[in-house]
Amino acid sequence: MTLLRNRTHKAILFDLDGTLVDTAPDMVGVLQALQRDHGSSPVSYDLGRSHVSNGAVGLLRLGFPGADESALEQLRLEYLDRYAQSICERSTLFGGLEWLLRQLEDARIPWGVVTNKPERLTIPLLETLQLADRIACSVSGDTLTLRKPDPAPLFYACELAGVRPEEAIYVGDASRDIEAGRAAGMGTVAAGYGYITADDDPGNWGADSIAADTKELAQIVLKAVNLVS
Repeated sequence: MTLLRNRTHKAILFDLDGTLVDTAPDMVGVLQALQRDHGSSPVSYDLGRSHVSNGAVGLLRLGFPGADESALEQLRLEYLDRYAQSICERSTLFGGLEWLLRQLEDARIPWGVVTNKPERLTIPLLETLQLADRIACSVSGDTLTLRKPDPAPLFYACELAGVRPEEAIYVGDASRDIEAGRAAGMGTVAAGYGYITADDDPGNWGADSIAADTKELAQIVLKAVNLVS
């Protein structure tokens, strides 16, 4: 664990899938059911989990490697419809993060979500987890015309939260998250506990800090916002 050098941060922004919320049980479950219904052998849960941060298309490329672009688009539409119907059956906050969010809220430090997940899936997920009324901002993959790794969604999230980008920290479990955060001038933390493929290494993303688990993430965040020494 490496702590952020700057201790003047005033807001924390999280990626959603694989960083704030463990959505793999539902997302991989939908993929496996879709594979069965189309006559394919389901991928293992662990393999599917490691690809969840790549979204529906990434999961479908994993599950249907021989599909052409036209077939993938049809599968994507079917996948999203199925997932929308089971958006939060088994998804939960990662362990320890409810406590961290409460610490931030008690100190009146705004936190929010910036994700590439479509809004029609993001909002129901946050609502079901009873997070929607607690966040300072929620920016989805289709909120703007640009999405991560472009920094535009992070700039917009800071505007909504009422902070300057350099006053915020962005936490994510994919290289695109860190790329976006760095481009926005934010402090960046790689969620090393997230959905990361075997051939990827968070140490190569250029993050200011890497959290191996949510306990380390809490330590990094709370020190960065001066809630602990």
